[in-house]
Amino acid sequence: MSLEARLVVERAAFTLDLALDVRAGEVVALLGPNGAGKTTALRALAGLTRLSGGHVTLRGRPLHTLPAESRPIGMVFQDYLLFPHLSALDNVAFGLRCQGMSKADARAAATGLLERVGLSERAAARPRQLSGGQAQRVALARALAVRPELLLLDEPLAALDAHTRLEIRSQLRRHLADFDGVTVLVTHDPLDAMVLADRLIVIEHGAVVQQGAPAEVARRPRTDYVARLVGLNLYRGVAGEGRVEVGELLLHTSEPATDGAAFVAFPPAAVALYRTRPDGSPRNLWQARIGGIERHGDNVRVHLDGPVTAFADITPAALADLDLTAGQQIWASVKATETHAYPA
Repeated sequence: MSLEARLVVERAAFTLDLALDVRAGEVVALLGPNGAGKTTALRALAGLTRLSGGHVTLRGRPLHTLPAESRPIGMVFQDYLLFPHLSALDNVAFGLRCQGMSKADARAAATGLLERVGLSERAAARPRQLSGGQAQRVALARALAVRPELLLLDEPLAALDAHTRLEIRSQLRRHLADFDGVTVLVTHDPLDAMVLADRLIVIEHGAVVQQGAPAEVARRPRTDYVARLVGLNLYRGVAGEGRVEVGELLLHTSEPATDGAAFVAFPPAAVALYRTRPDGSPRNLWQARIGGIERHGDNVRVHLDGPVTAFADITPAALADLDLTAGQQIWASVKATETHAYPA
C-alpha cells in the first residue's frame, strides 16, 4: 500500500480512530454525517491536526513525525483559500517558489498546469475575478504543482452551484485519473463520492461502519445513514425460510439471506400505496399511517409509520388520485422481487 495510516484523535466528547490503506493511483472518499470525523481525518493526514495516537506512512516513509510544510502533500480546501492579491498564475506558482524554484521556472510550470485545467486564458485574473468553478480548478492546479505524493480534497465541489458542479465533477474525475499518487477526498454528497472515488469509507462517530466499491456500498448499505445516502429503506431482522422477520412484519425476498441476522432493503419507488386492502393481498403487505408528505425531486415522498417506518415515492398524480393526507391510515406493499436481503 502507498498510504498506510492509523489516525487516532481524542477530544473531550469525541474520538476518531480510523485505519487507512490506499494504493497509488486510487481515489478513496470519506463519507459520513456532520461531526463524524471526516475533516479531522483529512487534517490529521495533512499534519494540521495533532494525532493522539497512531501513525501516517506514505510509501514506507513515516510522515506523522514531520511538520505539515515538510509533507509531500497537496491539499484543496473547501473554500479553496487562494491568495487574493496574487493572479491565478502566481497562485499556482506559489508552492514551487516555496520549494526554491526560480520565478521563471515556477511560472513556466504553472502556465502548463493552468493549460491542463483549461484556464490558460485566465492566468492574469485575481481570485475575485474568477467564477467558483474556475477558482476550484486553480486550487487543484496549485495543489498538483508541487507534485504531491498524497492529494487531499476537502469537499472540493461544495462551494459550486448545481450546474457548475456537474461540469467540474466530470473534469475533476479526469484529472484524478491522471494522478498517480494517493488521493483521499472528503464529501457529504453521495453523487460526488460515486463519480470521483474508486472506494468509499463511511465514518460514523469517529469509526468506520462500512467500506467498499461504490456499487457494493450502494447495493448493500449497513447503517441507516448509508441507506438514506443511497436512497433505500433498510431494516435489520432475522432471515429464514425465504423471508426476513422485521419486528412484527415478515418480508418475503427474491434473494433470501443465509438464515440468521440479516439486512433487507428496497427503494421507496418500489412501495405501492392503497386506500383499501388490495385484491389478491400481495405477500409483503402492511397497514401504515401517513406521518408526512413532501416534495422529493419530481415525485412526492410519503413517510409511513407502522410495523416498520418506511418511505414511499409516488407521482403527484398518484397523490391526487389517492387523496392522501397526513395522519391517514393506508395500505402499503412491496414486491418480493424488489427487496434485497443480505447477511448482517
